Amino acid sequence: MLFLTRWFGVTGSDAERSLATEQSDIEEIVEKVLLMQANAAAQQHRPLCRGTHAKGVCFRAQFEVLDVTAGRDRALAARLAKGIFATPGLYPAIVRFGNADSKVNSDLKGDVRSLSFSVDLTQGGTAVHEASVGRQDFSLQNARTLPINDSRAFLATMKLLTASSPVAGLWSLPFRDKLRVLRTLVLAQLQARQTIRPYQQLRYWSTVPFRHGPIDVVKYSATPSQDNAARPLQNSNPNALQDELIRHLEEDGRTSFFDFGLQFLDAGKMTYWRKRKDAQFWIENASVEWDEGEAPFHTVARLTLLSKSQLPLDAGEATYFDVTGNSTPDSMPLGSIDRARWPAEVASRRARMRADSRCEP
Repeated sequence: MLFLTRWFGVTGSDAERSLATEQSDIEEIVEKVLLMQANAAAQQHRPLCRGTHAKGVCFRAQFEVLDVTAGRDRALAARLAKGIFATPGLYPAIVRFGNADSKVNSDLKGDVRSLSFSVDLTQGGTAVHEASVGRQDFSLQNARTLPINDSRAFLATMKLLTASSPVAGLWSLPFRDKLRVLRTLVLAQLQARQTIRPYQQLRYWSTVPFRHGPIDVVKYSATPSQDNAARPLQNSNPNALQDELIRHLEEDGRTSFFDFGLQFLDAGKMTYWRKRKDAQFWIENASVEWDEGEAPFHTVARLTLLSKSQLPLDAGEATYFDVTGNSTPDSMPLGSIDRARWPAEVASRRARMRADSRCEP
């Protein structure tokens, strides 16, 4: 397993990334994602849900951009103050907490948890004049990296997940794709084995990098306040995470908040197994962690959940998040995984919306 997670699966140069076949790989990924989405609905005898993160719940929130110059040296403040983070302001937001699986499972099943939110830039602050878009979306999960490294691993994994049987699917893959899939499954299992805790007490990471102005590249993280309240989860309740968050926002006097931070890609300081790598290495390999000891996060905003603000089921199902489509040129996601997953996410969303689904928890 050490071989799979350390020596195989990451790419060191464009020559290793098979860019010539990337577009055809993406087209096949889209087909497989739609098939997996349809299969999950058929197996559970329900309408189409999201292709991944099928089960979730939505609330209203506020996203406060802080003064990034406070207490910082000028050089760091200038790097942080890009896009919507250039000017302090308060914006309305819609958040969705969910589970990563493509099936609607019990909240007590091991899984990666997600926090996605959309910031309405047409109200509240002044950054909208610079952003030139109506909203900016963010998508994070409670794992530092993605288990799927790039588009080649994405396609190989989707072939396995949509095969008539796992054995047949794995056998049909070329040897290198077998290794890609095994590495992905090992990493996914490790991430899914985290202790199950309330949504409002988890830390979340963007897992993929984003532009931050014309030069810098960053990752995002949302860190929960130590004061975020939660009661013990009900071990017999399949909706334990959802119900506890709903209870918290209905009953507790103080609602939860998350400090939102940026982590700069500093290739001159960051190392992979004690070796320096160029910027493209850190951008293209979604399963490689950016060590916070080498590249710390800097708090630039705060996301606060609003009390008694749960969206009705229909409104929650109609809500979507698109970190590529709802971004500016200077805040676009980067890397092989995003180039592959964006067309798949758009196709999956269109299929769900056409079906006019009502995806029950």
